[in-house]
Amino acid sequence: MPFHIVLVHPEIPANTGNIARTCAATGTHLHLVRPLGFSTDDRELKRAGLDYWYAVNITYYDSFEEVQAAHPSARFFFTSTRSKRRYSDFEFRDGDFFVFGKETKGLPQELLDRHPDTCMRLPMTDKVRSLNLANTAAILVYEALKQTGFPGLDVPAGE
Repeated sequence: MPFHIVLVHPEIPANTGNIARTCAATGTHLHLVRPLGFSTDDRELKRAGLDYWYAVNITYYDSFEEVQAAHPSARFFFTSTRSKRRYSDFEFRDGDFFVFGKETKGLPQELLDRHPDTCMRLPMTDKVRSLNLANTAAILVYEALKQTGFPGLDVPAGE
């Protein structure tokens, strides 16, 4: 079962495109929650994803609650710079969902408050407010893949 990335109201097409490329490379399912801050026909979005869009499994939703309703038995992990727990404090398993908010504001506080036991952050200095969304998504997916033994990913490119 693949991992899942959920982007709630993403604003920057290049970030979403980069995340889509990570999803194509890892077999991760991408879930986009509207409204999006760009058109899916956006040139920057397509350029960031290169020619890998055919390999990305994408589902669109109108609310985060719709994502949860479609996956009632799933485990959801919420990213926030305000979380006390590090991503390395968690043991991930196949099928987990990683939820990210807007680049400028993150996830709504009320959503984080409803899920305090599964909120996490990446450690960093106090010199920046946050890491780039696409970088954070890649770090989390690869940590989860590492923990589960990189299933299906040991084939060299082109084989």
